[in-house]
Amino acid sequence: MRTQKRNLLLLITAFIFLFNLGMNAQQTAIKVACIGDSVTAGYLLANPKSESYPSQLQVLMGSQYEVKNFGYSGATLLKKGSKPYYKTKECSDAIAYQPDIAIIHLGLNDTDPRNWPNYKDDFNADYSWLIDALRKQNPNVKIFICRMTPIFNEHPRFKSGTRDWFWQIQEHINEIAKANKVHLIDLHEKLYSRPDLFPDALHPTKEGAKILAQTVYENVTQDFGGLKLPAVFTDNMVLQRNLPIVIYGNANGGEKVEVSFDKQKITVSANEYGKWKAVFPAMKSGEIQQISISTSNQNITLKNILIGDVWFCSGQSNMAFPLKKAENGISELKKAATNTKLRLFNFEVIQETDEKAWDSLTLEKTNQLKYFSGNWKICDSISTKDFSAVAYYFGQNIVQEENVPIGLVQVAVGGSPIESWIDRYTLEHDDKEVDVLTNWRKSDFLMPWVRSRADENLKNAVNPKQRHPYDPCYNYEAGVSQFTEFPIKGFLWYQGESNAHNIELYEHLLPELVKSWRKAWGISLPFYFVQLSSINRPSWALFRDVQNRIQKKIPNSAMAVSMDFGDETNVHPIKKEPIGDRLALLALKYTYGKKITAEGPIPIKAIQKGNVILVSFSNAKQLFTADKKEVIGFELVTDKGIRIESKAIIVKDQVQISIPKDQKIKEILYAYKPFTTANLVNEASLPCSTFRLELDSVHQN
Repeated sequence: MRTQKRNLLLLITAFIFLFNLGMNAQQTAIKVACIGDSVTAGYLLANPKSESYPSQLQVLMGSQYEVKNFGYSGATLLKKGSKPYYKTKECSDAIAYQPDIAIIHLGLNDTDPRNWPNYKDDFNADYSWLIDALRKQNPNVKIFICRMTPIFNEHPRFKSGTRDWFWQIQEHINEIAKANKVHLIDLHEKLYSRPDLFPDALHPTKEGAKILAQTVYENVTQDFGGLKLPAVFTDNMVLQRNLPIVIYGNANGGEKVEVSFDKQKITVSANEYGKWKAVFPAMKSGEIQQISISTSNQNITLKNILIGDVWFCSGQSNMAFPLKKAENGISELKKAATNTKLRLFNFEVIQETDEKAWDSLTLEKTNQLKYFSGNWKICDSISTKDFSAVAYYFGQNIVQEENVPIGLVQVAVGGSPIESWIDRYTLEHDDKEVDVLTNWRKSDFLMPWVRSRADENLKNAVNPKQRHPYDPCYNYEAGVSQFTEFPIKGFLWYQGESNAHNIELYEHLLPELVKSWRKAWGISLPFYFVQLSSINRPSWALFRDVQNRIQKKIPNSAMAVSMDFGDETNVHPIKKEPIGDRLALLALKYTYGKKITAEGPIPIKAIQKGNVILVSFSNAKQLFTADKKEVIGFELVTDKGIRIESKAIIVKDQVQISIPKDQKIKEILYAYKPFTTANLVNEASLPCSTFRLELDSVHQN
């Protein structure tokens, strides 16, 4: 009996000890307060208690942390705002909680017209008050304030003020973090390209909340998943010569990263966002190199690397058109391996935009911006067969002429409109284009064919905001943005077929695309593009003329004419070698400084003398016809708008056009039929572009 009592006493003592141990463990858990508005509270989520970002953060942080949600829907940071957070029970509870870590995400509701226009001068002071209130209760509290999650264009007040006030507040948040010496978490970056996760353009889904939780977890713990490199860093790559060699990637915060390259070694530390960068001196083209990147427990080695020039090749199907389908492409494949200085990076699509419905896995990966994948490859018959024929011939030319390694990065999508290649911020702030972002699959900004093809691909989609490579911004977000930190030599662009329905809009958009890309790369890189070919589609002559004008609007750009290699019925002409050659001529002249003729005749003026019109040209010492026959392609337009095909002859560096009797001529057209056999060339056998030229009235007789 005495033994039983003793055992019972020991059992009770052990229970009390374990209970107290558990209580102590609870008391010593690191307290995390998530302070914010409806995004923090979990508005729109089916079960906020388990799906909100603080709830998902608790799972990630583990039992050593106690995460509490102090979100309040509709809250403003501004004390004089429409629903000030500082007056809420959630605010007083958060301060009384005396957290060890505080995560503050406020500001979204301050974009309301009742708030920001009236009280914006109080924002910094009111935010500082909240920070000070938390520090007063716990001087050791570690405070993180957050750049706001996105507000997308479907928001009802987007254009009327929210868009602009949102970005003003983001800047204030940056200032507040610096002034108050608190940490800054960017909750905007990873979600700005995910409108599919925001059903009402403001509140994220459970998946969006998971991304928020993961972002906060990484920033608090500095665990960013260890050493990682961007997709562009692989074996066989080409690094840009004559510019600082930049090797960059991710690692855990504060982790030392050692980078060895060209008998040099640089040690850097990952910053508080897990990003690191090692910059080596610029190099000329040279021998094959190797890069070693290591941390205390990881090592990555990149082999067979060349130093040369890298060209970014983008657009739609005629840029993506593979060498194996081009005229003489099969024979070219057989000798491709001899191009030892040419390297190819084909950022291939996971699914073509052909006429079929995509499966659920493709739809999911597309939403997650995993539509492209690829790596650098040595030029051979395998790597070139599916690579852009136009880009391949361009690269081959530059290698031969410059004798330097050339790297070609292909990011192209068949049928894609130009809007899909422009970044979201640019489109949001472009008053001509902001509306294309709203319900784009019903928007007449985009060609009906483009929308119908997207509808076909997305038949199985359940998310009304399902992404697609024809979606405005998509190809920039999933494709272009993966390369903007990687130094390159310039751009090649072949696109326009899916924008030929709205010529005036394209005239505005292409310069905007170039401007936005140059801003992203941080340098005014050369931009060489291909004019649409010749085909029997009504608007294409006008489109070619607009493209001809556009090149004069874009500094450091030039255009390659392709209409003389077009096909009357096929939007994908197979003669790609001469187009690649013409792009190469432009680069050789304007980028590499060769003293060559790279373009065809350029019209200067047209004057009337008696019953003839004389059209003068630059860039032509002598004019010819490509087929050595009579001049084809000139038309005269009367003052009544009537187009007259007229006979023309070459007189040295001018074209002489006969005027029909009793006709008053207003302007001259050349190659203005959608499919044209116009044949004017210069002494270098380069063609004259489609053009429209008003008659110089001063010289009329």
